[in-house]
Amino acid sequence: MISLDILLKGWRLMCTAAEMAATYENNRSTCKYVHSTSRGHEAIQLATAFHLLPCDWISPYYRDESILLGLGFEPYKLMLQLLAKGEDPFTGGREYYSHPNYSGEDRPRILHQSSATGMQAIPATGIAQGLQYLESISSPQLRRGPQHESPIVVCSLGDASVTEGEVSEAFQFAVLKKLPILYLVQDNGWGISVRSDEARAMDAYDYAGGFKGMERIRIDGSDLLGAYESMGEAIRQVRSWQGPWLVQAKVPLLGHHTSGVRREFYRDAEDMAKHSSDDPLPKLKARLLALGVEESLLVSIEQEAKESVTRQFQQAVAAAEPDPATVADHVFVPTPVIEEAGVRTPEGGQKVIMVDAALFAIREIMAEHAEALLYGQDVGRRLGGVFREAATLAEQFGDHRVFNTAIQEAYIVGSTVGMSAVGALPIVEIQFADYIYPAFNQLVTEISKSAYLSQGKFPVRTIIRIPIGAYGGGGPYHSGSIETTLLSIKGIKIAYPSNAADMKGLMKAAFLDPNPVIMLEHKGLYWSKVPGTEEAKTIEPAADYILPLGKAARVLAAEDSLIATGESACIITYGMGVYWAKAAAARFPGQIEIIDLRTLFPLDEEKVFETVGRHGKCLVLTEEQQNNSFAEALAWRITRNCFTRLDAPVEVAGALDLPAVPMNTGLENAMLPNPDKVSQILDRLLYS
Repeated sequence: MISLDILLKGWRLMCTAAEMAATYENNRSTCKYVHSTSRGHEAIQLATAFHLLPCDWISPYYRDESILLGLGFEPYKLMLQLLAKGEDPFTGGREYYSHPNYSGEDRPRILHQSSATGMQAIPATGIAQGLQYLESISSPQLRRGPQHESPIVVCSLGDASVTEGEVSEAFQFAVLKKLPILYLVQDNGWGISVRSDEARAMDAYDYAGGFKGMERIRIDGSDLLGAYESMGEAIRQVRSWQGPWLVQAKVPLLGHHTSGVRREFYRDAEDMAKHSSDDPLPKLKARLLALGVEESLLVSIEQEAKESVTRQFQQAVAAAEPDPATVADHVFVPTPVIEEAGVRTPEGGQKVIMVDAALFAIREIMAEHAEALLYGQDVGRRLGGVFREAATLAEQFGDHRVFNTAIQEAYIVGSTVGMSAVGALPIVEIQFADYIYPAFNQLVTEISKSAYLSQGKFPVRTIIRIPIGAYGGGGPYHSGSIETTLLSIKGIKIAYPSNAADMKGLMKAAFLDPNPVIMLEHKGLYWSKVPGTEEAKTIEPAADYILPLGKAARVLAAEDSLIATGESACIITYGMGVYWAKAAAARFPGQIEIIDLRTLFPLDEEKVFETVGRHGKCLVLTEEQQNNSFAEALAWRITRNCFTRLDAPVEVAGALDLPAVPMNTGLENAMLPNPDKVSQILDRLLYS
């Protein structure tokens, strides 16, 4: 039962939120950055916050300032973000109002919050997945409450966001795994200017009914007392870890959608009057008066809240702007792996194929780190991956550590955000490069931005494995190259090994890197079955071998005498390109130097530019379609940095500019580079 003290606390914070909204509205020129307020949503938000423990996690959305007030954040701290000030404790002036993140011990933790509608459902569900996993291995990283309570996750959503596909993927996984998460859906009947009845066939409550195992309840979110009791019961149930809940709270929208999309643009007086009749503030006041609280006390509390907001707003306005010199801080957090270490070629070692090098690397990682786990489509016990790249891992480590997922690329990728935040160490797999696109929302809005926008508090430590490339008639949906598209996303690292030793060393470095790393693994090199790729098999490095990201390798040297006389050229390449380059170079004895990039970001520009500078002639070779590719961009960077040392324009060779790799092997070969095509370009470079 709610106590009078809690109701009075609710009254104070509701008055505070109302005054904050009024202050922002009355100072629109000062509050110039786009923002939303919680007016109308205060009761359900406070009711939720009052039940949470420091061991819990919460994922608010952009209208949840009252949740933050209920968790104990002072208005001044929120206002620093509103005004994008340098001392904004969440993002240092980088992010919108009410987009918090928090990693302290004294209150629930909060992941970085993106502004993309509904996208937080997957990372938040990933937190619950991580909590469940840590509990299953009795990890000391699992925080509990003061009475040993189990932690839970609250994911706050607007009703309009439930139509997003990512929300469906999150619900599906939550009920399948019976995760400890509560989805709080605040339903104000609007999605910007779109009414719910014109955009949604059903509300969130009815929609949740389709997910067997999702407990659900509808409540009046404008009544603090009723909302507090309902949320208390739902949270108690979730805390028992019996499965997820959805609470649909009907609330009025009393403010604007945002400061830039104002209510008078699309709402009429009748609609506003209807919503105003459910204002939580007068409802709570009437409840308190009925309980015998003196009106003078309520007026006094309201006045104190107004004075406090005024004072704190003035302080926030006077606070310093961010230092422009910090704009590039926190894109990545430092990695401990900066030097090559361990034994790359153990004496008496056996040669292994690339696919096994990856398998053995992950096996060693999982044996050493209990928090490490592997999941994706078909990687579990029965198959071990469509390329057998996870074979035997489930047998060795158990189905709780190596398991299959549904066909949910967005969930596979986005869940790593939450998993990483709680201390789990996820390694995940997308089955083919062509299937990465459903995960792009999560890569762009969540993973890539998390470290930067949380000021380094929430980097995403994960490996995302992606088999890539064309060979042997794989066809248009199993043969694509995607590195240029991935490289357009800032905030992720990308490795692309071309042999077994590099595969194992880079995998180890990627695992130890606290930032997100994508491993692009060429299917045609996995088994060295493609003619000319036998050298992709190498002696397996020792368990301690680590190869830092961002270190290119010289895989073929030219003769110094031919370099001195200007009769040489270099090829900058990676992946399958290494083997096309080697085959072509054999036709120009001593004249060709080949650099294998090994990592596309970070890129070893120093080695690239030094190599090009010595030869004066350069070919950048890629398997991707050439036009507008990473290879062409690299050619421009080489030209800019090596211009005075070039003897010829930088050449680029890639696949034909077709929308897909055709199935027929003859057509496939016609599209892709090959040694003959590379040789023709080298001949032109050397002798034209």
